[in-house]
Amino acid sequence: MRVKHKKWAAPLIAEHPEMMVSDPAQYAGHWQERFAKKQPLRLELGMGKGQFVIGMAKAHPEINFIGMEIQTTVAAIALKKALPEELPNLQLINADGADLLEFFAPGEVDELYLNFSDPWPKKRHTKRRLTYQSFLREYQQILRSSGTIELKTDNMGFFEYSLQSLNNFGMKFDGVWLDLHNSEENEHNVETEYEQRFAAKGQPIYKLTAHFAG
Repeated sequence: MRVKHKKWAAPLIAEHPEMMVSDPAQYAGHWQERFAKKQPLRLELGMGKGQFVIGMAKAHPEINFIGMEIQTTVAAIALKKALPEELPNLQLINADGADLLEFFAPGEVDELYLNFSDPWPKKRHTKRRLTYQSFLREYQQILRSSGTIELKTDNMGFFEYSLQSLNNFGMKFDGVWLDLHNSEENEHNVETEYEQRFAAKGQPIYKLTAHFAG
């Protein structure tokens, strides 16, 4: 979903280079230097307005988090939310996730979150889905050996496709939930903005966790 351009977005990002990175390639292999201390590193690809990654950083001070968002205005909204929290284990990126291999060194990331990614339902757009095999190859490179992918979506078609794609890629599933909010897994679940909205309407939320065979 496109968000209306805000004039304050780009200036806010420019004012806070300590929190928001606009040229992530310069930190490939050195992301830990951006944090208060060296800790396991997790990346949310497509953080939206930041509710999930900020919530995770607050809940897990023992882990370093990076949220990446391509839309400048959306990234700026996330930044605006994050600044008052003053979280030493959180960094944000305003860039295109299609360039992951330029932004992260091999094995630099411990876990990757794909939350409510665009399902690209038309067959001709299959290659754009973030669980398509070409993307999985990139994730495998930036993730540590046996690195984990966690995915949440409200779209059953995309979820079924992702299960098949990850399985065909040889990944091992750690958990699959067809109704996350009515499961024990929901006890420590941190919601995204989309998730909150869909769940409020009674829409089941699908989740999977899987790792690359090391």
